[in-house]
Amino acid sequence: MPIKKIYIFLFFTGLFFLGFNEYEGIPILGEFQKEVAALFFIPAFLFLLLSKKVSIPLKNPVMLLLVAFLGTCVLSTLVNLPTIFTNYFKFTSGINRSIRQYISLFISAVAFFILYWNVFTHFTVSELLLRMRKVIWWSLLCCSVYGFFEIATVVFGISPFRYVLDGINYLPFLEVAYHLNARISSFALEPPFLAIYLTTIAGWMFSYILTKDKWTKFVPTVLILILTYFSGSRTALIIIFIQLAIFLFILYRDKRYRKHIAYLTVFSIFASVLLLTINAKKVVESVEKKVESLQFSDNLKRDISNKSRLGIQYATLQVFLDHPVIGVGFGQSPYHSRFYYPNWATHKNWEFEYLYKNQKERSFPPGYNLYVRMLAETGIVGISIFLFLMYTTLRLSYNYMKNKDNNVRILAIILFISFAGLIINWMQIDTFRIYGFWISLALLIKLSQTIATQKNEQDSSTDTPL
Repeated sequence: MPIKKIYIFLFFTGLFFLGFNEYEGIPILGEFQKEVAALFFIPAFLFLLLSKKVSIPLKNPVMLLLVAFLGTCVLSTLVNLPTIFTNYFKFTSGINRSIRQYISLFISAVAFFILYWNVFTHFTVSELLLRMRKVIWWSLLCCSVYGFFEIATVVFGISPFRYVLDGINYLPFLEVAYHLNARISSFALEPPFLAIYLTTIAGWMFSYILTKDKWTKFVPTVLILILTYFSGSRTALIIIFIQLAIFLFILYRDKRYRKHIAYLTVFSIFASVLLLTINAKKVVESVEKKVESLQFSDNLKRDISNKSRLGIQYATLQVFLDHPVIGVGFGQSPYHSRFYYPNWATHKNWEFEYLYKNQKERSFPPGYNLYVRMLAETGIVGISIFLFLMYTTLRLSYNYMKNKDNNVRILAIILFISFAGLIINWMQIDTFRIYGFWISLALLIKLSQTIATQKNEQDSSTDTPL
């Protein structure tokens, strides 16, 4: 079998397992130890290197912005080397953590990104749209089957389904976990990870409404909404709602699709009535809890996790104010922010006492917000380039939605919805280990090259020979 076919197969297999991170994992992989997709993307990248035919779109403006941002991360480290060598916290030196953070960044933003791009070069836009969406659909179907067993067990209290869930433990890459407050996570480790997965694939599943004629085209969207609701994730509820609102706005602007809004509304009402029929009391109680969870000010008073999130973000911002130009160095913010934790966040908060400030607990406190983290670690210089990269992804994908080629237009819609959701999602998580963003970035470059080719062919066809 040609090497090309091997790394393409491994990529699409990894795409299927994109949201799987519930199993025990492989510790040597560090941040990626529980990520099943990485088990396929890593060997795929190695096979790509063996092929000796590695393509990198260095002339593309989006790629140049990415290189500029990565360069800024390196610059922030070089400028702050004297401090980094003296940093020490939780049995970890600053240089040790810096190396580990760069390895994680390299895997996500360089190695895997190059893999995605090289796979995409072997397909047309229409082939990518159909193949990737089909793989993602089967992944969502597995997620939904697992999720519905969880809903039946933990939400509606149908005990016999617990035996089915226990049986799932025997399947590869799966270890069933039951969560508090009637929340589900399907094949993800926790509800927030399920939220990231649903945010990543939402645009792909919405797009079925644009390309199919049968009523089944609404099923993927309804599955996304049901899983989002029962995940119990406030972030998912907000982001998926925004993504759906963007999609409906796009539909409304095109008269051909306005009737689809009515169909989707009817389908959603039918699904709601069905749930009420099964167990009205449970559904009503669940809705009340979701509404209460969105009342942020009340949650802040009684939810320790929210106090910790805001407290750490506040402390990280203080680090930025002390080092506004180039920051404290990539991956170094936890060494500095621990001195700025506010009393209103740490008072009677066991998370700080036993986790974040505890020297014996080796895991570092999460930053909870990538933008705040980049402010502290790369300063105004780094965050400016990073935000401009985010803006560029939205602007280009929006502009490509106007293309006359239907497949290009639909993929651009998917990318715009995906970028919008993932960019918002980075306001509550501080890792670059978000596969969906880098896959979408590689697809955006593929679209830009396809459109450039279309334009060149069009210009050539209109040339008049002398």
